[in-house]
Amino acid sequence: MNRFKELIVWQKAMRLAIEVYKLSDKIPAKERFGLTSQLTRSAVSISSNIAEGSGRNSLKEYCYFLSIAQGSSFELETQILIGQKIKYYTQDDARIVLTLIQEIQNMLYSFQKTLKKKSLYNHIVINITLLFITVTTLYFVLDTLY
Repeated sequence: MNRFKELIVWQKAMRLAIEVYKLSDKIPAKERFGLTSQLTRSAVSISSNIAEGSGRNSLKEYCYFLSIAQGSSFELETQILIGQKIKYYTQDDARIVLTLIQEIQNMLYSFQKTLKKKSLYNHIVINITLLFITVTTLYFVLDTLY
């Protein structure tokens, strides 16, 4: 694919990372190497894995990296909820981030499903083509023998 910057899901993931950095400013400095670090790494991981997957050589590999991005989104959601429960920020502060996470999770799920269908279709076409080549070759071999 390689044109990951055109993907709406990647664009939303980039926006999410920026919003997470803004939200992390509300977290106490003592959490710089704890929750803050976890939040920002998870957030950056989502768009990074979407981009990395798009540069891979197969749809299977692409789906694998989208799956990692999906996992990072659930990890981030959990961390956001933990920060909210500890009262590092309010529910209103987290609302934009949680909404973006939900949108991205839905988009990643749909995108993976679409790519898997495409991969299955390509696999079927390749198998039919190979079968046709085999039958054609067999026909010519038999025709030569008789």
